[in-house]
Amino acid sequence: MSPSAALGRISPSPTLAITSRVLELKRAGVDVIGLGAGEPDFDTPDFVKEAAIKAIQDGKTKYTNVDGTIELKEAIVAKFARDNHLTYRTDQVTVNVGGKHTLFNAIVATVDAGDEVVIPAPYWVSYPDVVQFAGGTPVFAVAGPEQDYKLSPEALEAAITPRTKWVILNSPSNPTGAAYTVDELKALGEVLERHPHVWIFADDMYEHIVYDGFRFATIAEVCPSLYERTLTVNGCSKAYAMTGWRIGFAAGAPWLVKAIAKLQSQSTSNPCSIAQAAAVAALTGPQDFLAERARVFQGRRDLVVSMLNQIDGVTCPTPEGAFYVYPSLAGLMGKTTPKGKRIETDEDFVAYLLDDARVAAVQGAAFGLSPAMRISYATSDALLTEACHRIQTACAALR
Repeated sequence: MSPSAALGRISPSPTLAITSRVLELKRAGVDVIGLGAGEPDFDTPDFVKEAAIKAIQDGKTKYTNVDGTIELKEAIVAKFARDNHLTYRTDQVTVNVGGKHTLFNAIVATVDAGDEVVIPAPYWVSYPDVVQFAGGTPVFAVAGPEQDYKLSPEALEAAITPRTKWVILNSPSNPTGAAYTVDELKALGEVLERHPHVWIFADDMYEHIVYDGFRFATIAEVCPSLYERTLTVNGCSKAYAMTGWRIGFAAGAPWLVKAIAKLQSQSTSNPCSIAQAAAVAALTGPQDFLAERARVFQGRRDLVVSMLNQIDGVTCPTPEGAFYVYPSLAGLMGKTTPKGKRIETDEDFVAYLLDDARVAAVQGAAFGLSPAMRISYATSDALLTEACHRIQTACAALR
């Protein structure tokens, strides 16, 4: 017995590997600050927890429809209308075990060997691996700091071929926090209108975490001509601090939703019934706390960007959303650590940070664009300040 060929086309998640390493060090009593996990430090709102408790007490512990209860689908339809001015029916909605599961289902249900998926780089680590698992080919379109970490219409046009099945747009972005304006989405939409065989996977997971008055928009909203071939993807994990509840969802063409349900019926079956009841409360309950939490994240962003930009050799752009920064480490390459180790790659640098400064970040190579690192600022001001001081000290020690 040996692992399948499909399994050989993917790698373990680098972000989860860093998180596991941090947990191991903490269990060993090491004073390490983990800035690798993409997880809000806020707790799930009490009214969401109470809805879950009531669901248990009411006996809502049985199987549900494979791709979500009608109550949750109705709440999702209302959410898209309220927040995104998009009109969907419940037969256009799929509920999955987190946003990663939505990605997996959509790609595996539609991608065959030889199909291509355009992925702007840097990218969330799971995008290319899921495409490769399905037998498809990731096509990377560089969206570097010169483009403010956003895909340009020219780069999109150059990446599309007759074999392109999907393009993935993530806004605000993991790992950079970059978010597309309405005008930028319209410009990309003009390209996609010329290629009717290309579908759009709009990953909007960080929709509610935007700063400085930025107006979030999703591509089906600003480009109605693309509505029929856009899968608009979202979830409860980030905005509602429900990462462990594992509820992702999407809306799109009914045939695609049925295909996803068919696949899900033979894999996970329905998402947890209790988590679905909690998600109904999250989407239909008070929403005012979202803006307050975004204000807290914005303060943390400003702290981290300021402290990192004080380091010689590090350049940290200011992101529009999410809770990540993606500083360039170009000015540190070629330097030597106090122990005589030469920093050749961003992986060398994050290993140095973990070993010598006891700060965990994720190397830019994991996201397809080096030399850089991703830092999550979804933790307290005190921990972020201490972590940035440690990073400053570690960088100052390089020669």
